[in-house]
Amino acid sequence: MEHSLETVALYSLKLAYETEDQSPILRDDLVMGDYQRDVFELLVRRGDVAGIQVKVGECVGLALEAVGGVDKPLGRELGRLVGEFAGVQVMEQLDVPLVALKDYLKDIQ
Repeated sequence: MEHSLETVALYSLKLAYETEDQSPILRDDLVMGDYQRDVFELLVRRGDVAGIQVKVGECVGLALEAVGGVDKPLGRELGRLVGEFAGVQVMEQLDVPLVALKDYLKDIQ
């Protein structure tokens, strides 16, 4: 799960900050500091669903702005997916909406 959480953060930050004339954002870049796998690993070990949702929400919020917000087609779907992720209340239910969110962010890169 930690890998998927980090991947969602990476894809979100790529949408928000990466430009064509710049080198790509990588997992070890400074912008990923608060969203690296070990940060998510700690939250997962603690069972901190709310903490995970906050971290993912920060990144996806930036991606949502980058695609034009929820009024645009890409943003509407991204908003729906992050809403499903935010609605989960127990760790065991995070996987399905997390994978859907990760796959969508990958597709719109």
